[in-house]
Amino acid sequence: MSLPLPSGDFRAYLFDCDGTIVDSMPLHYAAWCSALDEWGCEFPEELFYAWGGRPIADIVAALNERHGLSMPIGLVVQRQEELYQRSLPEVTAVPEVLAHIENFHGQIPFAVVSGGTRESVTVSLDTLGLLDRFETLVCAEDYTRPKPDPEAFLLAARRLGVAPADCLVFEDTDLGVRAATAAGMASVRVPAPWERAAAA
Repeated sequence: MSLPLPSGDFRAYLFDCDGTIVDSMPLHYAAWCSALDEWGCEFPEELFYAWGGRPIADIVAALNERHGLSMPIGLVVQRQEELYQRSLPEVTAVPEVLAHIENFHGQIPFAVVSGGTRESVTVSLDTLGLLDRFETLVCAEDYTRPKPDPEAFLLAARRLGVAPADCLVFEDTDLGVRAATAAGMASVRVPAPWERAAAA
C-alpha cells in the first residue's frame, strides 16, 4: 500500500520513530512483556497500542498506578531497552514511510520527534542505516511535556529553522497526531501493523 500525503508545499518532514519509521512496535511489546513479567505486571496489548507515543518512563509510572505496584522506573526502563535491543536484528523499516524518506532526502530537512530515549532511537535508526538521513533528533530527554503537547514538534521546527505551518508530521498514534495539530502542523497517519497487513 502507498501512503498518500496531504496537499501542501511542505519545507520539512518530522517523523515519529517507533511504529512510523521503524516497524518496531511488536518487538517493543515483546520486550515490555518480558521486562514487566519480572515484576509480575501485566500490560495488555490493546493498552500498549493505546498508550503509543507516551515516554517510556511515563508508561512505567502509569502501570505502577494502575496495578498498585512500585516498580523502580529507571530499572524497568533500562531492562525494557536492553530486551528491545536484543531483538534489533529482526527490525525492519515501514516500507510506505521509507519510500518518502528515500524520495525526499536531500530536498528538504528531516527530523525525528520521538517519545523514546535517544539511545533507543539512535540504535534503531542506525540498525536500518537511516540515522544520517535526519538533521536532528528530538527525543524524550529533550523536552518536558510529552505528546499530545506540541512542545517536541515545535522544538524540532525551531532546530530546522522551518515555520510550524510548513512542516508535515508522520505519526502512527493518536497522541502524536493531536500533538502535530496542536503545533499547527499538517500530519499523515501511518497505519498500524495489522492495518498494513490487511491492506496487503
